[in-house]
Amino acid sequence: MPDVRGRGQRTPLRARLPRRRGEHDGRQPAAARMRRSRRRTWTPEQVRALSVTTDLPTAASVVGIGRTLAYTLARTGDLSVSILRLGRRVVVPVAALLDYLQEPPVKG
Repeated sequence: MPDVRGRGQRTPLRARLPRRRGEHDGRQPAAARMRRSRRRTWTPEQVRALSVTTDLPTAASVVGIGRTLAYTLARTGDLSVSILRLGRRVVVPVAALLDYLQEPPVKG
């Protein structure tokens, strides 16, 4: 007997729902592709041009990790650069970043 849907019968729920995140034709979602292309590459001169200290998200970008991972590593004490806790703020000395990158310290 053929499967004929009469009036009033609805399509299955899964067929009506939009695709879930990551469930697509093999490509990444556009937001993920754009996020990856926005990663910045830091030169030693750009790092030296920062002030004496910088915030943790900027330091994470210099090191090449994400903001959330940087805060997690800073909280556990496993971050590979030294940090300063100023109340609730977490800052990173630029000299520590340059030392991590094995670059000579800031002149001046």
